[in-house]
Amino acid sequence: MKIATHTLALLLLASSVFAGEREQSICYGTQEKGKIEKAWQLPSSGSNFTAYSRIGVAAGRNYVHSSVYAIVLDAYKSLQQNFPQKKYVYGETGWKNGGRFRPHKTHQNGLSVDFFVPVVDQSGKSVPLPISPLNKFGYSIEFTSDGRYQNYKIDFEAMAEHLLALKKAADLGGVKIWRVIFDNDLQKLLFQTSKGKDLQAQLTFSKKKPWVRHDEHYHIDFIVPCKK
Repeated sequence: MKIATHTLALLLLASSVFAGEREQSICYGTQEKGKIEKAWQLPSSGSNFTAYSRIGVAAGRNYVHSSVYAIVLDAYKSLQQNFPQKKYVYGETGWKNGGRFRPHKTHQNGLSVDFFVPVVDQSGKSVPLPISPLNKFGYSIEFTSDGRYQNYKIDFEAMAEHLLALKKAADLGGVKIWRVIFDNDLQKLLFQTSKGKDLQAQLTFSKKKPWVRHDEHYHIDFIVPCKK
């Protein structure tokens, strides 16, 4: 056990050094009209999270700004320590060089990330949302007004903890979260959780009706100084 722990520590140290040596990203323009240089590709999986699709990862649809990369992984690390039983799935982010990212209207400069809602199964166990090409890699899943889809139910408490973990990681990294886009009706259920008041006080949730429903995922835009 001591050897395994020592090896893990060395691996984490090596990973930290590697990340420190990587060039930081440079973003341009806005989420709706921009690009990025030196974007970082998110890992396809971790101890408590996975990417939405191996195909999407292979196609390079999960690149982000280096600052966002750190925030996303720091939040997952915090959740693993505090809620190890919870499973999370992140969605699409953007291209390596940014630019038009169909079918999304944003995601152009590395500062937008989609996160699929955490869910529990019929037994109450936290499981990844079932995503496949048959449901457009998760984006065509439709939840009811009470947060249900087939045999799954949105885990609003786990979602609240994730959002607050992202906010904390962003604050530590000197980055601001511009907005959270999530279905307006489902927002009400999210705000009824034990951390609902904290969410409303610390984060800005869009009240506009999005062009697509955003019930199966929540979209987050970060603010990082970008070149014009």
